[in-house]
Amino acid sequence: MQNHKTREDWLLAAVELLKPLFAAKGYTLPPCQVSCGFTSTGVRSGHIGQCWSTQSAGDGLNQIFIAPTLGDAFNVIDTLVHELIHAVDDCEHKHGKEFKKMALKLGLKGPMRSAGAGPELKVVLTQMLNELGPYPHGPLKVAMQKPVSRNRPRAKCNRCGYQVPMLKRFLAYGPPICPKDKIEMEEIGDWEES
Repeated sequence: MQNHKTREDWLLAAVELLKPLFAAKGYTLPPCQVSCGFTSTGVRSGHIGQCWSTQSAGDGLNQIFIAPTLGDAFNVIDTLVHELIHAVDDCEHKHGKEFKKMALKLGLKGPMRSAGAGPELKVVLTQMLNELGPYPHGPLKVAMQKPVSRNRPRAKCNRCGYQVPMLKRFLAYGPPICPKDKIEMEEIGDWEES
C-alpha cells in the first residue's frame, strides 16, 4: 500500500494502475493532467467529474477534474475511469455510441451520462484501492442554497387570457394594454419592486 501526500499524486498513481485495465480492452490512455476541482458547470449541476479535450488545453493534454465534494476513494476512482474514457476518445463523442461501446467493454453500467463500475469492475477497482492507499483529501461540504421562489410579475388579459412577463424596471408603469382586446391587463405575481 502506498501513502500519497497529495490528492493529485494519488490520482496520477490511479491513472498508472488503470493503464493495464484499458490496455487489456484495446485502449491506450493518453497522457493527461488529473486534478481535484469543480467542473465547468459548478457545484449545483451535480457533476462529479469532467474531462476537457486536448484542443481546450494549452499544453495539448486532456485535463480531468474530480469534484472536491467526493471523498470516498472508490467513488473517486470510479469517476476517474469514466473520465478517462472521455480522454481516450478526446471528448469527441460525449456519451454517444463510441463512449458507450468503450464504457461497456471496460465494465461500466447504467445510463452513460452517469455510468459507473459494474460488479466485475468494482472488484478490480477495490483491489487497486488496496494498492493505492487512502485518498488524501477531505471532501468539501458545499452548502447549497435553494433558490428563492418568487412569483414572478406578469400581466394577464381577463378576456382572452394573453399573458406577458414583466421586467422589474417597467413595474412602476403598471400593467400594459392587451394588444388584442385593448384593455388594461391584470397584475399577477409579485409586483413589489425589490
